[in-house]
Amino acid sequence: MDKALDILQRMQIHPVVDHFTVSLLIVGVLVDLVGSLAPTRTWIRSMALTLMILGAIAAGGSYLTGDLEADRIWKALGPDAKSILHRHAQIGEYMAIAFGILALWRIFIAGFTFMEGSRPIYLIIAIVACLVLGYGAHLGGDLVYNYGAGTALMAAEGNPTPWPSPSTLISPGAVLPTVTVPTATPSAAPSTAASPAAAASPATVASPVAAASHGASPASSPSAAASPGTANM
Repeated sequence: MDKALDILQRMQIHPVVDHFTVSLLIVGVLVDLVGSLAPTRTWIRSMALTLMILGAIAAGGSYLTGDLEADRIWKALGPDAKSILHRHAQIGEYMAIAFGILALWRIFIAGFTFMEGSRPIYLIIAIVACLVLGYGAHLGGDLVYNYGAGTALMAAEGNPTPWPSPSTLISPGAVLPTVTVPTATPSAAPSTAASPAAAASPATVASPVAAASHGASPASSPSAAASPGTANM
């Protein structure tokens, strides 16, 4: 018997059974709510009954496999993790009992006509039980993701503590470091090269008026022209 329990502990089937428990029970209650809105669809209510029975069996399996897992990791956990594990185990035990009773109640509703009037009360209690089941699943996730319970990290650390969140790594008053990226600056042009602006400056280009004043006029003035008498001499 001890050897069989040891094999079950090494298989680590508790998370697998937990996923079936949560999905079967929550979906079963949701389907039952849909069946209440369509009372003529008897197959919907039959499906809800089947899911509730399977979910109650899975809840019992979750409690048993969780008890085996707790025995394996209990000594390696710190005080905070042990407190969370204790609450998680208590909720698992209560939910296994509660959903077992709800499954029997659901069977009576389906099998006996006088129990049909208790259907609304059954659905309210089933919804509350699903909410508590979700909280228990949250505690199990807290143990794994924040404390590394049952993982190789827990075995390496010995006494795991909760991992700090990224927001706690930077104090509120700390100044974040700034990073500057240097930009390439163009090198200075040689002083001997004429800039395009200087080349295109109006001061260096002769105006048409100045060019005309320095050139020879096409017609000579009368005083500068030789008289006919002078040419004959």
